[in-house]
This record gives sequence, structure tokens and C-alpha cells, in this order.
Amino acid sequence: MRMGRGLAVAALLAVAGGVTAQTNDTAEVASEQARLVAAKRDAAIAARRAAELAAAATQERNAADKARREEQALAARVTAAEANLATASARVTLVERLLSDQRAKLGRAQAPVARLLAALESLARRPTIVAVAQPGSVDDLVHVRALLGSALPVVRQRTEAIRIELAETRRLQASATLAAKALADGRARLESDRIALATLEARHRQRSQSLGRGALSESDRALALGERARDLVDGMVATTNAKATAASLIALAGPIPRPIAPGTPPPAPPSGVYRTPVAGKLVTGFEEVSDSGVRSRGLTFATAPRARVVAPAAGTVRYARRFRDYGTIVIIDHADGWTTLVTGLASTIAKPGNRVTMGTTIGTAPSEDPHITVELRRRGRSVDVAALIGSG
Repeated sequence: MRMGRGLAVAALLAVAGGVTAQTNDTAEVASEQARLVAAKRDAAIAARRAAELAAAATQERNAADKARREEQALAARVTAAEANLATASARVTLVERLLSDQRAKLGRAQAPVARLLAALESLARRPTIVAVAQPGSVDDLVHVRALLGSALPVVRQRTEAIRIELAETRRLQASATLAAKALADGRARLESDRIALATLEARHRQRSQSLGRGALSESDRALALGERARDLVDGMVATTNAKATAASLIALAGPIPRPIAPGTPPPAPPSGVYRTPVAGKLVTGFEEVSDSGVRSRGLTFATAPRARVVAPAAGTVRYARRFRDYGTIVIIDHADGWTTLVTGLASTIAKPGNRVTMGTTIGTAPSEDPHITVELRRRGRSVDVAALIGSG
């Protein structure tokens, strides 16, 4: 059964590389294209979001600048209001001093009348019989009343101007007090507005900084998604090229070789440039027929678990990945129509396009039932590897 394993791989690579492979490849390409579309869409969304956040941050900065200018204007108005308030306070103080002076002046002007009124009040409190009985009292009373009647108008006339000035001063005092209160209230409102604008500016600044950081984050995300999209494109191109190369290498139908005489072996590569890919026991030889009647086209070796698998000869890796149910395979192009197919690997470190030399590690064998098969072909025709190794 193991002898048929390598033959099955070769046969499947040659015959079953049609519909099933195309179906799997089509599904993989569709999946890669879907991921590419998603990456491009996400990158576009992130870029658009970054632009929107940047624009919003600019608007917030503009709003903050506007609020700062308005706050500065209000601060100037507050300063002016404070100056006006100081002037009004000084005016109130001056008016109060003037009012005090005018009250004193009026008091001095009204002093004679006050003394006269006091004398009259004293006379008025005297009993009438006393005034009649006392000699000269009636004459004195008449004289005092006559004096009062003549002096009172004069005193009133002299103090009229003072009373007018006093009333005007009181009016000025009330007006100045009211103006000072209005200025104090206005200053308080301006200060409140200034504080509100300063708070608004700070809020706009914080909002602008937050939006700016968000814009940078979205911009970085857009760049990362763009790089991912480019990587996907490069990966799709590399995968497509590798699959195309692998398909051309593993297809049985190749260029029609020049007719050779019956029994003439195909030309061999130079001696000493080919080796076994793994150390182990040969379990299936070239063209050996399995129990199922399948003829082997290479050599199969039983090796140690996780054994190192190397390149049998120098060349360029054209294909290196898992192939359906046959483990990981590696195809190496040695030029001039020579290719090597190594199958049964658990994993590979080879990459399509890598140059390898004879003995370069290309992977490892499985940990369970490790069997490695190597097939050498010349323009699609199998060549006996054992003879070439023996000649090296």
C-alpha cells in the first residue's frame, strides 16, 4: 500500500489536477479576493473616518480660538467696567462729602432762625397771665413777633439756594449710588460670561485634542489596512504564479520529446549533483509494482519521525505547500527540463521562488509513519533516481 502512495500522488498530480484542483483554487482565489475587498473597504472607511475626525478637530480648534477671542474681549470689558466702577465709587464718595458740606452750610444759615424759633417757643410756653402781669412783657412779645415776621423771610430767602443745592446733591447721590450698583452688576455679569467663555474654550480644546488623536489613530489604521490590502494583492499574485508554475510542472502532458532509439535511457544530469532527500530505508523502488497494480515512478523511504528532509539537488522552488490528502509536497526546478517532486512531508520551510542547493533543508518528516517519496522527471518523464545517486 505504501508503494502505491507515491504513485497515487504522481497520478493525482498528473490526472486529478483538473476539476477538483480548479474548484479548490477557485474557492481559494474567491476567498482571497473577498479578504482583499474587505481590507480595501475597511481602509477606505478608516481613511474617511480619519478625514472626518481631522475636519471636526479643525472646527473645534476654530471654535476654541473664537471662544478665546471673545473671552479676551470680555476680559477687556471687565477691566473697563472695573475702571468705571472705581470712577463711580469715587463720584459717590465726592457727592457724599459735598452733601455733608452743604448740610453743614445749611445748618449754619438756619442757626439764627433756629434760635429765634427757640425763643418764641419759650415765650409760647409762658402762661398768659404772667405775660400780662409782667411789665413790658406784652411789648416784648409784640416786638419779638414783629422781628420774627421780618427776619424769617430773609432767612428763608438766604437759605433757599442752599436747600436747592441740597436737594440736587441728594438727587446726585441717589443717581451715583444707582449707577455704581448698575456698574457692579454689569461687571459681575461680564466676569461670569468671561468665565463661561474660558470654560467653553477649554472644552473645545479638549474636544479638538481628542478628535485629533482619533484622526491619527484612524489614519494609522487606514495605512495598516492599506498595507494589508497590498500584501493580499502580492500574495494573490505570488500564489497565482506558483499555482501556474506548479500546474505546468506537475502535468503529465509536456513537450513532445525528441524520438530516441528504443532502450536508450534519457540524458542524465551531471554526476555528483543528486542525493536522497532523507536518511532512511528504501521501501519502494523505481517502477516497482504495488499490490494494487500501480507502478512506482520514484523512490519511497521509511525514515525517523520528524527527520530532516533536504533538497536532492540545486534548483529553484516552484511549489511548496500541502496538496490535498498527500501531505506537504515540494517541487524543485533544476532547469533544462529537470524537476524533482518530494512528497509526504509534515511541514516545509521552502518558499516558491527560493533558490536551494543540494542538502538545503526544505522541511521535516511526519511524527507518525514517516515515509518520504522522491521523483525525478525530465520533461514529464520519470527517471530512475537510484542510478543517478549511485553515479554521484
